[in-house]
Amino acid sequence: MDHSSPTTTSDAPASTTRTAEWYFDFISPFAYLQWQAVRRLPGIVPVCRPVLLAGLLSHHGHKGPAEIPSKRLFTYRHAQWRADRAGIPMTFPPAHPFNPLAALRLCIAAGAGAEAVDAIFDHIWRHGRPAETFDDLAAVATQLGIDDPTALQQPAVKQRLRENFDAAVRSDVFGVPTLVADGQLFWGEDATAMFEHYLAQPRLFETPGMRRLAELPVAAMRQPG
Repeated sequence: MDHSSPTTTSDAPASTTRTAEWYFDFISPFAYLQWQAVRRLPGIVPVCRPVLLAGLLSHHGHKGPAEIPSKRLFTYRHAQWRADRAGIPMTFPPAHPFNPLAALRLCIAAGAGAEAVDAIFDHIWRHGRPAETFDDLAAVATQLGIDDPTALQQPAVKQRLRENFDAAVRSDVFGVPTLVADGQLFWGEDATAMFEHYLAQPRLFETPGMRRLAELPVAAMRQPG
């Protein structure tokens, strides 16, 4: 993972503290990897928004990486390679993809703060443990002060997960992990450096080359089916 800071001159005071929306799903190894950087970004308070990736994929009519066999293996290798190069401990859970709903709800029930996000990611991706049921997550749930499985079934928890999804759709989020700042999307763990560059230089997308991209016409489109 590239933790290098851009060398450009900042358009805003370096001491300014700001928030950024961070959409993620515990199913994603790249979300785990990006979290290691997001939680340490200077001057940034991430607003953690657990969201169901499967819902986003369905909304946009996309396939997940694991739904294409050759892409599945490459994705896993790429994630492990990124982790190894960055010196981040990572062990894939016993099976993948898995149903992340219980982990997402546990995170919300525990407040969706840094402690909850950290603990659940460590359970799944640092220690390689299963996370499909409350029993799978019992140890980390206890660590977060939740011993009652019904906490994950509370209407308020389900509603918050739905609200996160709706907010993601409104922001045009199409995958995870995604950082959102000033309406700009930064998708993927490898976009962390780009996000940092934008924070240091808010006019990053106002250059002629960048402006042209926003107006580039579509010459051909693949027909469905």
